[in-house]
Amino acid sequence: MSTSHVTIKPSIFSAYDIRGIYGDTLTEDIAYAIGRAAAQYLNVPEIAVGRDMRLSSPQIAAGLIRGITDQGVNAVDLGLTTTDELYFGVGKFNYPAGAMVTASHNPGKYNGIKFCRAQAAPISVDTGLGDIRDIAVSGNFTQPAGKGTVTQRDISEDYVKHVLSFIDVSKIKPLKVVVDAGNGMAGMIVPRVFQHLPCELVPLYFELDGNFPHHPASPIEPENMADLQKKVREVGADIGAAFDGDADRMFPVDEHGTIVDGSQVTEVVSNSLLRKFPGSTILYNLIVSHSVPELIEKAGGKAIRTRVGHSFIKAQMRSLNAIFGGEHSGHFYFRDNWFADSGLIALLITLELVSVEDKPLSEIIKPLDKGVRSGEINSTVSDAKSKLKGLEEQFGQGAKSIDHLDGLTVDYGDWWFNVRSSNTEPLLRLNVEANGQALMEEKRDAVLAFIRS
Repeated sequence: MSTSHVTIKPSIFSAYDIRGIYGDTLTEDIAYAIGRAAAQYLNVPEIAVGRDMRLSSPQIAAGLIRGITDQGVNAVDLGLTTTDELYFGVGKFNYPAGAMVTASHNPGKYNGIKFCRAQAAPISVDTGLGDIRDIAVSGNFTQPAGKGTVTQRDISEDYVKHVLSFIDVSKIKPLKVVVDAGNGMAGMIVPRVFQHLPCELVPLYFELDGNFPHHPASPIEPENMADLQKKVREVGADIGAAFDGDADRMFPVDEHGTIVDGSQVTEVVSNSLLRKFPGSTILYNLIVSHSVPELIEKAGGKAIRTRVGHSFIKAQMRSLNAIFGGEHSGHFYFRDNWFADSGLIALLITLELVSVEDKPLSEIIKPLDKGVRSGEINSTVSDAKSKLKGLEEQFGQGAKSIDHLDGLTVDYGDWWFNVRSSNTEPLLRLNVEANGQALMEEKRDAVLAFIRS
């Protein structure tokens, strides 16, 4: 049956979630249609819904919940949550599905929705999001037998207990920790966690504010880390951490205010977990440092290389029962967190390691991390496929190994690079690592010149 229907642009549905500009490509009415479509497609008795602090999140969540219940499915309104708290709620309380209203690190005018199934399994375009899109765009909703109900539930206390269960709280030293919440959801959850720790918490931008008055809640851009770095040096902190808007990603700095990248966090967490769970399997995506698999194997773990992207990593972790997975982008996945990512758990494990080792974070990282990395460099290209082919012909001669697990990886031993296409834009993303700064810069410039020629 078709109902009077809003126009929905299919382009707001990306590979992993829904993103649009509030009041334009994403409105309360569009959220309502998406809610009905999700309820119809998922065909479950109830869906848990969380939302971030964006100015439009109450309206988007209200539309979504109205759509879910009008399609005859019950909604559990979890209110303000972080994305990893929603995943936790779905896993812990056995909800058959969940929806998180957030646009993560995007500017304030954006909003979006992420869906997951039971046990927090992600729903991507290939595993249901495409079907939800098609139903929502067409407006062909079946007539339900009756309306669903809405119940409110606050799961934050359970969530705080859960994240603290990953560490031995009694081992934590009275460290001084600066956290930049970027006016995002970390401002709500971090103080509740730190109440249970002997640390001194120095808060930056903890007021929930969807206008993002200080800087965008996107710590992957170095300029958004500047305030945190300055504060750490100013107060003589042991460690600093910045979170993105929905607080599922975490970017630390050491005691000097130097940024600790995703590879280094993966090393630190792997190092800590393998002491507690010897011989465990750990996944790493193919553009983190080569130091990561070296460390895992040396510590007696099993290192498995994977494609970039959370739906690949989570699925592979489940099939291998891997204890942990790390990405360069600040996503860190934990088996005992329903294989979902949590920056907060990664931060707590880092605090525990700094406490147990009783030395500064920079000194813990130094022996673990040997490579010099370029970071991800994007270039707009007209024909990604032929450019990748050209790169292989140009740079493949004499390489130790070449593979196509995700884009093109060429490894010479003392340096390597990966180039892969963006899922959503006409971009090539380059990552280079080498044994020294000069070699990294030389090779980075050579590969980049070819890509941009």
